[in-house]
Amino acid sequence: MISTYREATFISTDSHVTEPIELYAERVDAEYRDRAPAIHERDGWRTLVIEGMDPRKLMRAEDLAVATVGDWDPDDRIRDQEADGVVAEVIFPTFALQACFASDDPGLQLALCRAYNDWAAEVFPRGGRLLAVGTVPMLDIDDAIAEGTRLASVGFRALFLPARVDARPYNDPAYDRFWAFAQELGLPLTFHSGTGHEPRVMRGPGGAVINYILGAQLDGPMVMLALAAGGALDRFPGLRVVTVETGAAWLAWIMTQADAVYADHDKWAKPKLSLKPSELIRRQCHATFMYDPVAVNNRTTTGVETLMWGNDYPHPEGTWPGSQAVCAEQFAGVSDEDLRAMVGGTAARVFGFDLSRGL
Repeated sequence: MISTYREATFISTDSHVTEPIELYAERVDAEYRDRAPAIHERDGWRTLVIEGMDPRKLMRAEDLAVATVGDWDPDDRIRDQEADGVVAEVIFPTFALQACFASDDPGLQLALCRAYNDWAAEVFPRGGRLLAVGTVPMLDIDDAIAEGTRLASVGFRALFLPARVDARPYNDPAYDRFWAFAQELGLPLTFHSGTGHEPRVMRGPGGAVINYILGAQLDGPMVMLALAAGGALDRFPGLRVVTVETGAAWLAWIMTQADAVYADHDKWAKPKLSLKPSELIRRQCHATFMYDPVAVNNRTTTGVETLMWGNDYPHPEGTWPGSQAVCAEQFAGVSDEDLRAMVGGTAARVFGFDLSRGL
């Protein structure tokens, strides 16, 4: 038995695998092979090249080392997570966060998503402690439904959609066919921050901080407000929405302000909702966080059921491998019931981890 803060069951709802970049060129059809994401050496830097995005420097070529964490060996991952007090994880890709959704070509998006999904299905066993999400392209709704159907048929338990689709925001009624499909499918829809768009919104001094907050974490409010105020949550009460690595300090703000604005503009607000925006969000949405004491303190406003913790393993901005100390700090004074809901109980319910069977 691993030792955890107050003997709670910790499930990371935000973990990552560093997938081999070669899988994309190897697995897509020949027509897309020369457009697949790749890492090149440029001016002494290992540089990630993705169609639809500016090149991204990863590390200096001489600093290259073999990763010892974040790989795709299940035993390695379980070992690393147990050292952090984590018994199960929801796994997102690394390169595919941008690679699968950056191009404006629906065919290329579908090919890249299918390549990652096929690889993930081979690497991570269905069920148990390691839950890999399946990527779903959203430029073409027929493609999205077809890929979602395929993913469910091979045992994926969660779908990963881009946080933004600039060509058609998520308040567009054209998505209703997909929301109806997702509701019937019954799998949670996850939206990871910084996906579907260029998250580097500002260059120069402060860019690393500004981009992480404004270019990525604000994807959470964008997704939730589009689906709540736009009416999709009302029309499809079975949808389950999770914004990932967005933090949740903003959640109380958008819930209270959306209600106030909706009431103040009742003559102009469309569509008319059967519940307040905050009630729809509380009923159907969740936001994941690593270290967010403001969100924890605001749980009486948002509801504890909207909050899910994750350690962002193995990314450096996450809490791994010191999550237990971080959680002891941010959950000090929180009841055992609320603590257990935020660090594992709600995640088990949303993603289908069976705590009674030891996962």
